[in-house]
Amino acid sequence: MLDINFIKENRELVEKAIINKGEKDTSVVEKVLAVDEDWRTKVHEGDLLRSESNTKAKEIGKLMGQGKKEEAQEIIKKTSEMKERIKEIEEEVKELRETRDDMLLRIPNVPHPSVPVGATEEDNETFKTWGNPKEEDWRKPHWELTERHGWVDFERGVKVTGAGFPFYVGGVAQLQRALINYFINEAGKAGYTELQAPYFVNEDSARGTGQIPDKEDMMYVIPRDEFFTIPTAEVPVTNFHRDEIIELKELPLKYVCHTPCWRREAGSYGKDVRGLNRLHQFDKVELVKIVKPEDSYDELESLREHAEKLLEALDLPYRTLLMCTGDMGFTQSKKYDIEVWSPGQQRWLEVSSCSNFESFQARRMQLRYRKDEKEIETLHTLNGSGLALPRIVSAILEAYQEENGKVRVPEVLKPLIGRDYL
Repeated sequence: MLDINFIKENRELVEKAIINKGEKDTSVVEKVLAVDEDWRTKVHEGDLLRSESNTKAKEIGKLMGQGKKEEAQEIIKKTSEMKERIKEIEEEVKELRETRDDMLLRIPNVPHPSVPVGATEEDNETFKTWGNPKEEDWRKPHWELTERHGWVDFERGVKVTGAGFPFYVGGVAQLQRALINYFINEAGKAGYTELQAPYFVNEDSARGTGQIPDKEDMMYVIPRDEFFTIPTAEVPVTNFHRDEIIELKELPLKYVCHTPCWRREAGSYGKDVRGLNRLHQFDKVELVKIVKPEDSYDELESLREHAEKLLEALDLPYRTLLMCTGDMGFTQSKKYDIEVWSPGQQRWLEVSSCSNFESFQARRMQLRYRKDEKEIETLHTLNGSGLALPRIVSAILEAYQEENGKVRVPEVLKPLIGRDYL
């Protein structure tokens, strides 16, 4: 969420950000500023009344000491009326603050000046490419390979849960486990602390990272216990330090966490969602950084580079896109998407998003650091997939297949899997 003073001082910038992120109505800015002004007026009115009430209370004591009971009773009556009015004002102040804060939650983050302005994915800029995408005609899409070898069972997943909840069997189950271990181990070498996080979160956590109000329809809800299943480990891990003041010497904080992720989004039907391309449950290794504001954009580049090096180690060609304003998301200031080449499908598949939220999430969570003895400042948060499965699995199956249908194991995973072929 944006700071209300920032909105006051940069109204045109905020309104432009709303439009560039795909919203047509900017009236929320005018409304939130009006409510904030009403709130400040009421706070001032309450402060004046309390001050006057305190002054009157002192007069009562003096009058009673002088034996002027009738005059004292008149003032007592007035102060009683003032206290009732103060209670009314306090309730009005509370309602105005809640209204203002709810409006603030609905204003998107402001894009960084380096972000291209655009409305759709066609306006994203190619930041980097690596490797030579394979394009041989004999390469099969991963769903044909998994069916041939019995590695992924969609039908039994439908029977047990529903569409989008497959079983992984044998070689692919081992491949996925090896990838998770490899990604976590590499993050550890890069200075990330491993966390094992809860898979369910409460409403405060979902609000803290910006899932609500914005992405409610993406999350599975457990209404009896008022929990949400996590759409990504970003939610519990970033909330790990919610409502805390971090000491300067502890920064930067860097965490890596593997979790299953659940998303209700079904997407469109057709080739784009076949096989492992889009699921309701999938695994992901997430990287989260909590850093000083002046360091956050350098940290974003190192986050991107870490995810790219994982793909290079797996010898999977990829491209990195700098996302435009309209394709970036509600909460981000700047975002890179990294897409791996799928040779069996002849298209790019997103496997990582690396984002800088600046203070947007941290302000929601009251996540701050002690800059010096006198000053406490809001931190910046970042996250990125390092990496997301199962599209990495599908890319490996398609890139490492041989013409006879066998699938080789990537060199860096052989120590974890223990053989040359799946």
